[in-house]
Amino acid sequence: TATRAAIDMALYDWLGKRTQLPLWQLWGLNIQKIVPTSVTIGISSPERAQDRVQQWQAFMEAQHFKIKLGSPEGIEADQAMFAAVQAIAPQAELTVDANGGWTLEDALTMADWLAKRGVRHLEQPLPVWEEGQFPVLYKQSPLPIFADESCWTSRDIPRLASCVHGINIKIMKSGGLTEARRMIAVAQALDLQVMFGCYSDSGLANTAIAQLTPFAHYIDLDSHLNLLDDPFHGATLQQGRLMPNGLPGLGVTMA
Repeated sequence: TATRAAIDMALYDWLGKRTQLPLWQLWGLNIQKIVPTSVTIGISSPERAQDRVQQWQAFMEAQHFKIKLGSPEGIEADQAMFAAVQAIAPQAELTVDANGGWTLEDALTMADWLAKRGVRHLEQPLPVWEEGQFPVLYKQSPLPIFADESCWTSRDIPRLASCVHGINIKIMKSGGLTEARRMIAVAQALDLQVMFGCYSDSGLANTAIAQLTPFAHYIDLDSHLNLLDDPFHGATLQQGRLMPNGLPGLGVTMA
């Protein structure tokens, strides 16, 4: 899918440059609707998690964090790490991504525990091979549930629509902007929320998907901010929002 995404992005870049318009403008989108991006705190010890929060706060005054849970050490370790992050960033907006790391029992326990601590939503609490349990979790969870690993393309969305509240779209998972746009349309038709996420993507891929972020309820496009030598310039951080520029096409130049 990464190869397909690269070709797809190149064609859209050509289209934008041919029309001399950035893609967001070509598609008639209002970039003032873009919400702040979250930044990610990976699974670690409570102390290392606090250090990472402080690094993000020093770098961009981050106030939106996605906390990765699903520790192999169990939900007690997850709770300790989450509590450490919340203690050092008490005013921040927090979401949680379990990356399919919980059983149904643990997911129900953690959903209740996290809801009491103000978490906005819970992403991929169950592994793909246990997604048949999503309807049970959907009915009992006090938190909205988002699908990531269970949702690759628009074909996956209809079977999930009755047991999740939203989907995470990644350009390298969907195979490009064409399928990402199709996923948005299907999600909207089924009254699901949309999140945009990333893998370890460069500024090129994150700027490409940023062209569509006016559609997103949540954004997690921070991977390129971790790169020491990202070879691309594109979307920029403005008051916590990853904003595409006015250059034609993808809006990406070489560093």
